[in-house]
Amino acid sequence: MTKGKLLIFSAPSGSGKTTIVKHLMSRFPEHIAFSVSATTREKRAHEIDGKDYYFLDLKTFQSKIAENDFIEFEEVYIGSFYGTLKSEIERIWASGKAVIFDLDVEGGLNLKKQFKHQALAVFVMPPSIKILEERLISRGTENAESLQRRIAKAEKELETSKLFDYLLINENLETALIEAETVLKQFLNL
Repeated sequence: MTKGKLLIFSAPSGSGKTTIVKHLMSRFPEHIAFSVSATTREKRAHEIDGKDYYFLDLKTFQSKIAENDFIEFEEVYIGSFYGTLKSEIERIWASGKAVIFDLDVEGGLNLKKQFKHQALAVFVMPPSIKILEERLISRGTENAESLQRRIAKAEKELETSKLFDYLLINENLETALIEAETVLKQFLNL
């Protein structure tokens, strides 16, 4: 039974969590569905509203906070909010599937704290800060200032890895994908 369960994949930006989550969704579409987060950040060229994120202006996001529409939310960077809408989890559970998340570290820990044994929190660990920095540079989405901000945040986030249920080291992507499949199957009793 997958209904009522949450799989949380968290990591510093550039660790590969999104790649891993997308892989799991392609392999287990009958068992899991992706929770689309809401954000106030600007939409990137390749992103689709309602698929990658729900892109909200700051006023709308704050209104949803006031109406208690979020299970968790945070201001990740100044003026840049992210959050998980209660309606997303309810929608996925109503379909009989487990919810899979691709969240930053603080958001992942917030969900784990709320859902306890219903949730499996996986920390995707980069092989090193240097490799993480190289991955972020190769994306071409960061300027020098935002890159340094992400690296500083990543260094702090790595210290929280011990608070997660499972540590998945993404040194070799193929190996990490197989390991992620195994972890998912065990948690969902597949």
